[in-house]
Amino acid sequence: MTRDSRTTGNGTTSSGTGNGTTSSATDNRTGSGTTGSRAGSGTTGGRTPDGPTQGAGVEVRPVAGHIGAEIAGVDLADGLDDAQVAAIRAAVLRWKVVFFRGQRLDHAGHLAFARRFGEPVAPNRRGSASPADFPLIETTADRLELGGRFGMDHEEWLERRRHTLLRGWHCDHGARVDPPAATILRAETVPPYGGDTTWSNLAAAYAGLSAPVRAFVDGLRAEHRLGVGYRPRPGDDGYVRHLLDHQVASEHPLVRVHPETGERVLYVNGYYLDQITDVSRAESRALLDMLLEQAVRPEYTVRFRWEPGSVAFWDNRATVHLAPTDNAHLGFPRTMHRVMLAGDVPVGTDGRPSRPLVGTEAGRW
Repeated sequence: MTRDSRTTGNGTTSSGTGNGTTSSATDNRTGSGTTGSRAGSGTTGGRTPDGPTQGAGVEVRPVAGHIGAEIAGVDLADGLDDAQVAAIRAAVLRWKVVFFRGQRLDHAGHLAFARRFGEPVAPNRRGSASPADFPLIETTADRLELGGRFGMDHEEWLERRRHTLLRGWHCDHGARVDPPAATILRAETVPPYGGDTTWSNLAAAYAGLSAPVRAFVDGLRAEHRLGVGYRPRPGDDGYVRHLLDHQVASEHPLVRVHPETGERVLYVNGYYLDQITDVSRAESRALLDMLLEQAVRPEYTVRFRWEPGSVAFWDNRATVHLAPTDNAHLGFPRTMHRVMLAGDVPVGTDGRPSRPLVGTEAGRW
C-alpha cells in the first residue's frame, strides 16, 4: 500500500507521499475530509452545509468548502448499476470534481466507465504515448513531446506559452465552440511527491461577485483562442507557424448557464481567453485580470494528491484546473490517461449560444 496521500482543499499542501509505482489493485482510499467533513457550495446564499452522504452503495465525502468530493464504495472496474451512475452524476454536478482512489481500471474499463456518463470524443492529434488501439484515450505524457516538435525543450515551450501567473488555469479545449462536458483522468504512474492538480469552481466564483458586477458581466461575451499570449522565439518559430495553420477560436458568453443545474458560471480561464468583445483592449485587460483572479481565489479551489489508480472526474463546464508545474525538474515519470465527453454549445444568460470564429464546428473533432 502507498503511504497516506491526501486530497486538500483551498490549495493547501498535503502530507504523505505516493509510491511512484504503476497502478495496482491495492485500495488507497485515504484523504482529508473522509470523516466528519462538512462543506457548503457557496453558490447560493443560506444553503445548509452538506456532509458525507451515501446512497446506492456510493459514499460521497466532501473535501473542501466549495468544490471536490472523494467517492468510496464503488469498484469502477466491476461496472456500475443505474443507481450508482445517478449518484456519481449527482456528486459531479454538486461538487464539480470527484475523486476515486485505488481503482483497477485499464484502458477498456476507463472507456466503459466514461460511456455511462456521455459520449467520448476522439482527439484529432495525439502523441506517441497514447495507446494506438484506443483512439478515444489521450495520454498526457504526450505533452512532453510538444516542445520538441517545434525545436524547443519542454521548459522553454512552457515558459513562452505562460505569459502570466494565471496562464495555466484552463478548461479542456476551451477554444472549441463545444468544449467537452466532462473529463475523466486516470493516474497510472505518479511521482513520489509533486504533481498535484488543482481545480476551481466557476459557479461559486460567479456567486462570489457583488450583485452590480454580476449584472455587468452577465451580458458580455469574449473571444477564446488557441495560443493566446504565446511569446515567439527570435527568427523563425515553428510553433507560430503551427498556430497560424491550425487556428481555433470561438466567441463564448462571459457567463454561461449550466445546461443541467441552471447555475450561472463565470466562464473565464487564463489559457484561451483573449479579448472581451465590444470593449477596448485596455478595458478588456483590466476586466479579465479582475475576473481571472476571482475565478481562482483559494477558497473556491481543491488540490488533489495523486496515487497510482486514482481517478478524477470533473465537470468541464463549471471548472478550470491547473496542471502541475512543480515536478518536471524532478525526473519522476507521471503518466496519466484521459477521456473527454462530448459537450454542448455554451449558452449565455440572454439565451444566445456561443459561435465559432475559426477552426471549430460543433460535434466535429
